[in-house]
Amino acid sequence: MKIKDFLTASNVAIDVPASDKTALLKELAARAAACLNLPVDMLSTEIERRDELGSTGIGGGVCLPHARLREVKKPFGLFVRLKSPIEFDAIDGRPVDLVFLLMLPASSQLEQLNALAAVARRLRDPVVLQKLRDAATSGDLYTAVSGHQSV
Repeated sequence: MKIKDFLTASNVAIDVPASDKTALLKELAARAAACLNLPVDMLSTEIERRDELGSTGIGGGVCLPHARLREVKKPFGLFVRLKSPIEFDAIDGRPVDLVFLLMLPASSQLEQLNALAAVARRLRDPVVLQKLRDAATSGDLYTAVSGHQSV
């Protein structure tokens, strides 16, 4: 599975403001809910519930919040670069500035794991991380995160 299978250029944003972790997760839930035509409260609750199990801050200034819902039929992603890094209880203690939200179908374990693995692999590459932080536009950000030219 490739990132472009579940992330479109229109679901990438640059310089997103966020005051803290809770506000960020609520903002991402609202954006995802609008795209998926699902209630924002449902998404917000599930995203926060997953993060309470253990921080989705994977280190290096990156977090990968995600949730599994039976209403989601295929993996869906949002990727944002924050205007300013925020505290996120990441495993390395560093603040987060790159955020990839994944909404996953509850029914397909393999699809969930493949989507999470694709994102985690990409966001652990130091060269990719530098490109993401240097991107001047959301199109550049999409190209860097997906590895493909935006259409």
